[in-house]
Amino acid sequence: PQQLPQVAKELKSAGLKLDPATLTKLTEFPMGAIVSLGGCSASFVSPQGLVATNHHCVYDSVAHNSTPKRDLLANGFLAKTFAEELPASPGSRIFVTKEVNNVSDKIINGDVAKLTGKKRIDAIEKNEKALVAECEKDIGHRCNVASYYGGLEFYLIKQLEIRDVRLVHAPADGVGKFGGDTDNWMWPRHTGDYGFYRAYVSKDGKSAEFSKDNVPYVPKHFLKLAKDGLKEGDFVMVLGYPGRTNRHRLPSEVSNTFDWSYPAFVKASGESLAIIASETKDNADTKLKYAGQVAGINNYYKNRQGMLVSYADSDFLARKTKEHAELKTWVNGTPARIKEFASDIEQIEKLIAQRDAQSKRDFFLSSSSPRMLSTARTLYRLANEMTKPDTERKAGYQVRDLPRFKSRIEAVERSYDEKVDKALVLNSLTKYAAQATADRNANFDAAMGIKDGMSATDLKAVLNTMYAGSKLGDKANRAAWLERKPDDFKANDDSFIKAAVAMYAEGIKREEQDEELDGNIQQAYANYMKAKIAFMKSKGLAVYPDANSTLRVTFGKVAGRPYGADGTTWTAFTTVKGVAAKATGTGEFNAPAAQLAAIKAKDFGKYADPALKTVPVNFLATLDITGGNSGSAALNAKGEFIGLAFDGTLDSIISDWDFNKANTRTIAVDLRYMLWEMKHVDKADNLLKEMGAE
Repeated sequence: PQQLPQVAKELKSAGLKLDPATLTKLTEFPMGAIVSLGGCSASFVSPQGLVATNHHCVYDSVAHNSTPKRDLLANGFLAKTFAEELPASPGSRIFVTKEVNNVSDKIINGDVAKLTGKKRIDAIEKNEKALVAECEKDIGHRCNVASYYGGLEFYLIKQLEIRDVRLVHAPADGVGKFGGDTDNWMWPRHTGDYGFYRAYVSKDGKSAEFSKDNVPYVPKHFLKLAKDGLKEGDFVMVLGYPGRTNRHRLPSEVSNTFDWSYPAFVKASGESLAIIASETKDNADTKLKYAGQVAGINNYYKNRQGMLVSYADSDFLARKTKEHAELKTWVNGTPARIKEFASDIEQIEKLIAQRDAQSKRDFFLSSSSPRMLSTARTLYRLANEMTKPDTERKAGYQVRDLPRFKSRIEAVERSYDEKVDKALVLNSLTKYAAQATADRNANFDAAMGIKDGMSATDLKAVLNTMYAGSKLGDKANRAAWLERKPDDFKANDDSFIKAAVAMYAEGIKREEQDEELDGNIQQAYANYMKAKIAFMKSKGLAVYPDANSTLRVTFGKVAGRPYGADGTTWTAFTTVKGVAAKATGTGEFNAPAAQLAAIKAKDFGKYADPALKTVPVNFLATLDITGGNSGSAALNAKGEFIGLAFDGTLDSIISDWDFNKANTRTIAVDLRYMLWEMKHVDKADNLLKEMGAE
């Protein structure tokens, strides 16, 4: 956002009616209405803390509150009153930005700049923790230091952490997930990907845990609904928290990702989906427990497949290699630049190769660990860290992190099944055990009882013994370990606890080795980025940092494509006619009967588009989004709410790595479809009135 004044003329010519400078003020309108869910984006849309986001962002909360007898995923959910609203899934948060400050010189000060390896990482972490601790003296706030440009710049971000989050409304799966995985990343699309949370605080306006005495949060800013509908060519911008892009990566990183990492991920994801489907097919409750995980795996499964197809048909690696060679030629152009940049550019290539080799070696290791073993290791690490003063504990294990631990432990109850977990682990463990002894983790092998030459049957017997010897699958037993001391762990015979204790020392040693590498990478990568920024500046080009889950802005226009991935012309809008045409009554295209009846009767009310003569569902726009942008508010030229971004198109998602301005399109759900569905199908009149739509 702070870079927007540099493109003020472009923003104005694109159609923005607001002063571009207002978008640099993250706590003012409209940026102050944009919030993070800690993985998705969202926005306040009423003065009573109502939050709009994507259906797939509230999906876990809907699943968490669902049972076979009350299947909210299938039927949807609507709270007509505050009292009917349901607690969101454990650990759900709404983060409201309060302050952002550049702290680069406080993180990498003169002393830190002289350090290398683990000492550098430790010093950076120490400085970050000190800033965070000072910031979080304001109780109820969550503060984090975000790294930009590969560790070249750092910003301290202070956010109000709203811990009482409640599910307000989600349409039926046949609306919110219409088209399922078949239509995911595809166009034309007809998905009502929206849902609503509400933020609650104590009566004095402070962040608080769930309580019946809490009251709806009153935001300083909230978005007003647009009165006029969008049309093709209109200005549109999306404000949200994109997770990660990789546009400044080295050629070797591109090669490793697309030639090995993504193919391995796709293969493993396909196997996991098949296993979960097989193991849950006869148990409706277990299927609900894994619904969120399946949705998440499916999303990235298809995403990575699309990236691989786009990569195979491109000259991306060749262009990246050429660009990198040009950078090195520029660096070698003067003695001063050679002295400042050359050695770090050479060093970073070697360090990245080392890191990628380790990732390849350990690919099956983490997924070969039973979930309760991973839980036991985390709990034992927490117990050890709790013996230290808070400032000396590892980041992630401080007092500030305890509520998250409790939430994660609680959330296991509705997201874990031993039979399913065992099947998933056995699939990975078989591949892991087949690796050469030198490529395996000897400490893990010893703790699990894995030996050379074990067959799948042998490994299954090992797992059966491990699972049978543990009580961590029990909710009360699991929660009790949050209060235990290290000696309690050492004295216990629980199989997963014993394994966690046996793996602890070696795990710390490996972590320290990783931090030595990370420290060297941070130092070299930051200087590589400094060189790249200087190089691009010499050509008159600005460089924006890769996405890192902090608030960003993207702007463009509503636009179809003259040639879609399927060779046809893509229109800018889809309509409810397409919903009726696709509806099958079952599976992924199971549109609700009430919705189909309203479409057939042309019961559109005031939500029909004058030109389309019907209700628009989704629209395409020339916007630049990625994972984490899900649920981002789409605004018109006046800063009014006109929909929610939720997807991209399959042939352009490689833009995370290689942005293609001509092809890239964002898919968003049109506000008019949301309001029509809420009014004419789900009868959510209370929410429509609250948002000012009535």
